[in-house]
Amino acid sequence: MSFGYWISCYKAIYDREKLAAYANLAKPAIEQAGGQFLVRGAADYASGSGLLERTVIVQWPSLEDAKNAYHSEAYQAALDALGDGVDRDFRIVEGV
Repeated sequence: MSFGYWISCYKAIYDREKLAAYANLAKPAIEQAGGQFLVRGAADYASGSGLLERTVIVQWPSLEDAKNAYHSEAYQAALDALGDGVDRDFRIVEGV
């Protein structure tokens, strides 16, 4: 079985307070659901359409775990707190 991954590339941060509220809820929700943070921070280098903005990668035991965690009540509460505070590209992908 392959790992599942969440990949979040932030395009813009409009409200740092909303981002902080999201992070305070999202981090424990992710960790309690079995997610492991691999990357959390600003990019050192970007090319093409990339931006030197915040990037987050979370590894999950499986793709199904990644999907279930995203739809969990705890993570949805974190997304509600984030609201329109950022513009980000979020994806769930299966590892190889």
